[in-house]
Amino acid sequence: MFKKLATGAAFALAMIPAASYAAGGAGHVEDYDFSFEGPFGTYDRNQLQRGLQIYTEVCAACHGLKLVPIRTLSDEGGPQMPEDQVRAYAADNFSVYDPELDEDRPAKPVDHFPENNNAGAPDLSMMAKARAGFHGPYGLGLNQLFKGMGGAEYIASLLAGYTGETKEEAGTTFYENTAFPGGWISMAPPLSDEQVEFADGHANDVEAMSQDVAAFLMWTAEPKMMARKQAGFVGVLFLTLLSVMLYLTNKRLWAPHKGKH
Repeated sequence: MFKKLATGAAFALAMIPAASYAAGGAGHVEDYDFSFEGPFGTYDRNQLQRGLQIYTEVCAACHGLKLVPIRTLSDEGGPQMPEDQVRAYAADNFSVYDPELDEDRPAKPVDHFPENNNAGAPDLSMMAKARAGFHGPYGLGLNQLFKGMGGAEYIASLLAGYTGETKEEAGTTFYENTAFPGGWISMAPPLSDEQVEFADGHANDVEAMSQDVAAFLMWTAEPKMMARKQAGFVGVLFLTLLSVMLYLTNKRLWAPHKGKH
């Protein structure tokens, strides 16, 4: 079971105006090879569970997932935690206000993840779809056509993009980040090497953890991605077979009339 929520830890995804992208100020976004990419890609269950752990121990102190029901952690295609673990996870890590009791109570699987705990901290439910990582030349969007939106890549690149350099302007400390538009961000680095320990002994350096939590946030934004891909594949297969049948039927119907004038 995951640790209790860390206090004071912040997860920096930064609220970036769309205009900053249009102005060509986007930073460098690494094209990570996520398992869910491509027409036949699927979520890595173990990676999603690691990402959930990172979110719980680091990110949830400030950022919510208000659009995500806790019960979906047991859904097929997601983290797929056993239902008893989901109940324990909800009760151990979150509390919600119950109007009937007029007080807070331990969260249950039927509840959603809590909202933001820090004023101004963006909700992360749809962050992987809200942030485009790849941008085409002169706004044509060619990179997005071939690579997809790249929201997960942007998140992972941002979290791993701190250089360690800082500067102060008007009493605010800014941190250099190679992925953030403009190169400087006011959020301190949220992750550090070996900050989170995984039961499976998986790598827990900043880059590995950045990819894990980015994959988890991709799942929160697109929990039915696998079902959508499957439905799309079946649809394409059906249309292909239908096209072949129509062609053969048309050929058979017109064959006796060919050569006649």
